[in-house]
Amino acid sequence: MAGRNLEKHASIDAQLRLLVPGKVSDDDKLVEYDALLLDRFLDILQDLHGEDLRETVQECYELSAEYEGKHDPKKLEELGNVLTSLDAGDSIVIAKAFSHMLNLANLAEEVQIAYRRRIKLKKGDFADENSATTESDIEETLRRLVVDLKKSPEEVFDALKNQTVDLVLTAHPTQSVRRSLLQKHGRIRNCLAQLYAKDITPDDKQELDEALQREIQAAFRTDEIRRTAPTPQDEMRAGMSYFHETIWKGVPKFLRRVDTALKNLGIDERVPYNAPLIQFSSWMGGDRDGNPRVTPEVTRDVCLLARMMASNLYYSQIEDLMFELSMWRCSDELRVRADELLRTSFRRDAKHYIEFWKQVPPNEPYRVILGDLRDKLYNTRERSRHLLAHGTSEISEEATLTNVEEFLEPLELCYRSLSSCGDRPIADGSLLDFLRQVSTFGLSLVRLDIRQESDRHTDVLDAITTHLEIGSYREWSEERRQEWLLSELSGKRPLFGLDLPKTEEIADVLDTFKVIAELPSDNFGAYIISMATSPSDVLAVELLQRECHVKEPLRVVPLFEKLDDLEAAPAAVARLFSIDWYKNRINGKQEVMIGYSDSGKDAGRFSAAWQLYKAQEDLIKVAKEYGVKLTMFHGRGGTVGRGGGPTHLAILSQPPETIHGSLRVTVQGEVIEQSFGEEHLCFRTLQRFTAATLEHGMRPPISPKPEWRDLMDQMAVIATEEYRSIVFKEPRFVEYFRLATPELEYGRMNIGSRPSKRKPSGGIESLRAIPWIFAWTQTRFHLPVWLGFGAAFRHVIEKDSKNLTMLREMYNEWPFFRVTIDLVEMVFTKGDPGMAALYDKLLVSEDLWSFGEKLRKNYEETKSLLLLAAGHKDLLEGDPYLKQRLRLRASYITTLSVCQAYTLKRIRDPSYDVKVRPHISKEIMESSKSANELVNLNPTSEYAPGLEDTLILTMKGIAAGMQNTG
Repeated sequence: MAGRNLEKHASIDAQLRLLVPGKVSDDDKLVEYDALLLDRFLDILQDLHGEDLRETVQECYELSAEYEGKHDPKKLEELGNVLTSLDAGDSIVIAKAFSHMLNLANLAEEVQIAYRRRIKLKKGDFADENSATTESDIEETLRRLVVDLKKSPEEVFDALKNQTVDLVLTAHPTQSVRRSLLQKHGRIRNCLAQLYAKDITPDDKQELDEALQREIQAAFRTDEIRRTAPTPQDEMRAGMSYFHETIWKGVPKFLRRVDTALKNLGIDERVPYNAPLIQFSSWMGGDRDGNPRVTPEVTRDVCLLARMMASNLYYSQIEDLMFELSMWRCSDELRVRADELLRTSFRRDAKHYIEFWKQVPPNEPYRVILGDLRDKLYNTRERSRHLLAHGTSEISEEATLTNVEEFLEPLELCYRSLSSCGDRPIADGSLLDFLRQVSTFGLSLVRLDIRQESDRHTDVLDAITTHLEIGSYREWSEERRQEWLLSELSGKRPLFGLDLPKTEEIADVLDTFKVIAELPSDNFGAYIISMATSPSDVLAVELLQRECHVKEPLRVVPLFEKLDDLEAAPAAVARLFSIDWYKNRINGKQEVMIGYSDSGKDAGRFSAAWQLYKAQEDLIKVAKEYGVKLTMFHGRGGTVGRGGGPTHLAILSQPPETIHGSLRVTVQGEVIEQSFGEEHLCFRTLQRFTAATLEHGMRPPISPKPEWRDLMDQMAVIATEEYRSIVFKEPRFVEYFRLATPELEYGRMNIGSRPSKRKPSGGIESLRAIPWIFAWTQTRFHLPVWLGFGAAFRHVIEKDSKNLTMLREMYNEWPFFRVTIDLVEMVFTKGDPGMAALYDKLLVSEDLWSFGEKLRKNYEETKSLLLLAAGHKDLLEGDPYLKQRLRLRASYITTLSVCQAYTLKRIRDPSYDVKVRPHISKEIMESSKSANELVNLNPTSEYAPGLEDTLILTMKGIAAGMQNTG
């Protein structure tokens, strides 16, 4: 037996080695990392659940690997037989094991990427940086601008310090991994990276190996499934945890690197601390579009919570700063202030401070100034805490910091004083970092955007005009609406009193405005109107802000997302700018948001991408005509179907002149973890956005040639037609979609606080973009991404063979076209029509099988046409690293996919007959309790025991393997 075991053990490693394409380069350690984590995990699995279970896992893995090699559907059936023969407890353990193995594979990949990056930086080797799809090093970018583009270092510095990237964190329900697990994953990553460090001693190695095993086991033993849906406050706290863990310290660290890069160019100046290079906003607790759980009270809580967190973070740092600034030399200006503070504050000992609790002596003037600031920070934090807990506070507002200016002023005073006494190097230490944090995060940590649907504002105004007996606002024409809104905006009288009859919905909208009026204005960013189509939509919000006494009105941002709205957007914005009252109100600045996911769901990826490109160009033209500086706010998701993709490429492929040094982008769901989950990820994210924004402004991408535009227009028409003819016009499409994918079961994952549909009944149009993409990603068919491309390519190539040459020219010369094609190519590499066929066979009624076959034929044709247009022989031939990483993941995903298809079959068809073999999971405990206990974690399931949990685990595992949910 022991001999057979050794053989088995050796086999899974050998299996891995065989499956993986050999090393891609000398610094390729991915297979090593992956094998190490896998070995450790399989040992743990055997210790916890016995040898038979480990062997079942290996058997599944080997069948999957054989399938991945030849794509023989028989292998999927064999795998299905193994999986359906497991009892409820075992099938949960197996699904959990594969989901866990995929998470480990992802961690190995992250460590490998970081390792390659360090080696390249040491060698100073950026040779393949231009072709690397996702990287933009700040130093390299600056050097390129100066050396290749002959820009002067001063020009570059000037552009840099005037640019702003505003990253907007949104709680879109796509982060499917629980926070408890994310933290354990972070520790596994650290152990793995340290194990391979050069200067490691044998003892260190042993301890790290133990720690690695401990963390792998802890992650495996944690319930992956959220048993309750998160509330908006939970989402907010989860989002804010990234500030605590990485962003807070990451921003000053990144800005120091920018200083260094400038120094190496010969600029002997630092980026001014108040240059708004990076800013953060949030939608968590402010985005009420289709989410009834975001109430005015939630918005108030979220703002107070953020204020409390911000003052707490500053407070925990200010004592360190007091320790550091122990100098006695100071400027006269500072000395006068310190003496005055000592004279006016009759302070008793403050026993609630750990350090500096007695009065600071006059010969430490900086500490006197900072001590006073510390008192105010303490009060600011405590007041927010009281308001959150009890709604009132005994601490008066005077004793706290109410705006950023009074926070910065004493710090600036210390900075000036140190510089004038010859202590500039000291001033440029922690004090500069602190100043940069204050100007980035302010007192509110992030600025909260409010988002609401335009119809909800119309309801409120309709109630008002009906109450005033002047007619029904809802039924007025656009002209009539504008005329009335403008006359009210220019007038002074209040529109309504307490006697206005309100429904719950109307009260909700008005109370939200009241919360905005009541809280400090630095809590808020923009007021975004979704489904905005006309100028009256924007004016309505301006009027409601005034009526609810918002002292500093938020900027109002229309959001255009459906294809028709995007086409009509430039005209709508032009009408808005031609209104004198509005033009005076905005002071030459306007922000417009464009949505990627709904436009994709509405017309398919190809047409949506092209329409977004054209809409941006036209909006910029309109803004120029009216002398307005336009900021584009990009609402992009994590998946390609929702506008995702590598940051660097996405920015550099935007039309020329559309960014102009100011960029706002949403960072959604699982992308937040991929961007800020760890210090080096946070650093790289800030670097990518900053470098790419700078480069786009100083070296704009080329404009498409007129003949390229014509070709794109022709293709877009065909692509939309094909997409809509299937998704919206095929009478049984919705029925097929619901049968062939786990869409109906998606809501059980408890990922987000918002419902997955805007309206409970209805077809595809009422479905949110996230579950729509999610469902197709799970079956590895990715229909929304590619549908339409094939028909468009076929049409233009058949029409004229010269068009093929033109498509290749576009691919090679025009970043936008290249990025669009490359991303779809990557999705094809992740796709597998054979798997979709298995779902069809098990879940779809026989009379719809031919429809599925037709779609799969379309998939294959689209794939070969795509390769033809790009001039590629194979998928991803230009990116061997990505190709290798996707191949490593494929076998794990296959087991989970098969498990999911058969589990769905058992859920939907209770009469489906399976022969269950005896329970195999052995436990350390006496009885085989633990695997059965897993079944009891979900006592309320309406399905047979264990099925629902197995299904959710496969969904999470596949999402991890695809590295995106929706």
